[in-house]
Amino acid sequence: MSDELDLLRAADPAPAGEGPWRDRPLDARAERGLNRLLHSRRTRRAGRRLMLRAEAAVLALFAVLAFTFSDAGSSPAVAAPVALVVHDAAPPLSLDALARSAEARARTAGAADGPHRGSHLQSWYMSMESGPDAAPPVTVPEERITRWNADGSGSELVVATDPRHPGRPVIHDDHGRWRTVSDGKVLHRKSYPAGSAAQHGGLTARTKPPTDPEALRAHLAQLYGGADGTSTTPQLLLALSSFRQEWTPGPRETAAIVRMLADADGLRPAGTVIDRLGRRGQAYVYDDPDGPDGASDATRQMVILDPRSGQLLGLEITFTKDQPDFKITAGEVMSYEAWLP
Repeated sequence: MSDELDLLRAADPAPAGEGPWRDRPLDARAERGLNRLLHSRRTRRAGRRLMLRAEAAVLALFAVLAFTFSDAGSSPAVAAPVALVVHDAAPPLSLDALARSAEARARTAGAADGPHRGSHLQSWYMSMESGPDAAPPVTVPEERITRWNADGSGSELVVATDPRHPGRPVIHDDHGRWRTVSDGKVLHRKSYPAGSAAQHGGLTARTKPPTDPEALRAHLAQLYGGADGTSTTPQLLLALSSFRQEWTPGPRETAAIVRMLADADGLRPAGTVIDRLGRRGQAYVYDDPDGPDGASDATRQMVILDPRSGQLLGLEITFTKDQPDFKITAGEVMSYEAWLP
């Protein structure tokens, strides 16, 4: 049971001391976190009835804590991102070829080139409501930096910013109501003293990732859910996103990630893209008729990798058909995550 409690603590999207939190629909980030929880411990030891009760509790928890807001007022200060354009003039780089290149780099990596706990993420998440009186979808841009040191000290920083529009106001939530804040507004800042790392993030953050592709896939299945041998490629990509929010991989872990993706079903090379941070990457696409969480909304998931190192640069999910109940048209971006070193 302690493992499940660790998962709940790690997935809680809201600080315990903030609120008020009303019963609202789930946004994309919360839905993905819930999906990871509901797939995470189904194959573990006896106690299935207990696990079902725990899953029901998780549903109730996310209904209260989700970051989708029903009092949206004015329109966003910055427009939602347009789906990235893939350029396919040059022959696409296969995942197998990129994996071989990443593996060669990994063999020359030194002892100090290992992974480090923490991440640097620039994200755009769409918040949406359904129903005749629903407000239009709103995309919230944020930058999040988490760092942990060898002595267990660390820091968290969340800033409202959109690098596509430097200096312009940014949409932000103020306890369930939309408002605009200045570019670079600090939304959350916290420092942790030495020895704090073991108390934050639970099992997902305390377990160093393996460097073997099959072992890494099993690692994702155990700690994040949705990545075992019987699951789908979209679930694997969601688990990879969760892992990347906890860890910044080194060359050896990167090689394992690329090889794992090369062995996954349905990911096809699409061409080159320039991501939202101006970086050139190789795009690999999975068209999912049922959506990444098994829902009825058809989506396309795009993985963007550095063509030289295989480093994960970004993950984009777009809708491939209209969603009238949510005032969404095909081609709109559901979420985008850009990863930095």
